Amino acid sequence: MGIGDWLNEFEGAIIVADEEGKILYLNEKAARNYEQDGGFKLLGQNLFHCHKAQSKEKIKAIMNENRANVYTIEKKGIKKLIYQAPWVSQGQVRGIIELSLEIPFDLPHFVRD
Repeated sequence: MGIGDWLNEFEGAIIVADEEGKILYLNEKAARNYEQDGGFKLLGQNLFHCHKAQSKEKIKAIMNENRANVYTIEKKGIKKLIYQAPWVSQGQVRGIIELSLEIPFDLPHFVRD
């Protein structure tokens, strides 16, 4: 087992795209989530082609401003945390990474000092 093998079986969806929007990586969960759009066939496709103008601008801002975009959604009765952040390598933004994690509706919150 290689060091990156855990990514493929991780129960959160992981998508990585380069700065032009070309999808470079999908783990198994991401491929299942986007099965109706082609699943693993999305590799090599451009994520900008399947987003509305407002979403495209947010993605570009994440990369241009080197900042994360974090929010929750509910879809089909499932609540998810979406974490979109620049993919940085050797100090340079190379693209974007998106993590999508299913979370409970009554997610506990702790304040620790």
